[in-house]
Amino acid sequence: MRTIEISRAEMEKRVARYDNLEPMEAQKNMNVPLEAADIVWSRQLLSVIGLEEGLPTPINSAAPIKGAAGITVTLAQCPPGTGPSLHAHQQTYETFTVMKGRFEVYWNDNGENRVELDLYDTISVPPRVCRGFTNISNDDGILQVIISGGVHDLNDIDFATICGERIEAIQPGLVKEFEKTGLTFTAGK
Repeated sequence: MRTIEISRAEMEKRVARYDNLEPMEAQKNMNVPLEAADIVWSRQLLSVIGLEEGLPTPINSAAPIKGAAGITVTLAQCPPGTGPSLHAHQQTYETFTVMKGRFEVYWNDNGENRVELDLYDTISVPPRVCRGFTNISNDDGILQVIISGGVHDLNDIDFATICGERIEAIQPGLVKEFEKTGLTFTAGK
């Protein structure tokens, strides 16, 4: 196999420094109550690897690394007791690895199946399976989230109907704010 060489400056473009990571663009620009935001996403979603240049997605547009064979990597920071509620990805796989804390991952339309994950445990959820996760430790937790198998954007994500109902109970009309980002609230049989 013939190899290539790249400069240090070129390789620096493929380094993500944790202290310099930025939250997901859609998350930064939403003006919604924290209680509602916690239903939809991790308290902070830090983009690490985004899609190749020219493939627009609001999820990892701020990622310092662009292009890794169609995967995206995000660090999901969650205070105790928080994490995204039941949602499904239509085309993409979502793989979680615990980097800090302990998490409970639950799945299927009612979230009736559950598994607890400890440090460095990993679970990979296939497309069209409703899933959610919660930090069950006493301190902030971090999950590494790898998305693969399709374009990772908000149009790929559909939340369970119950999530929309919970958001509307917080503030009527608030679901429409989330829908403006491309999210939907119709997941389920």
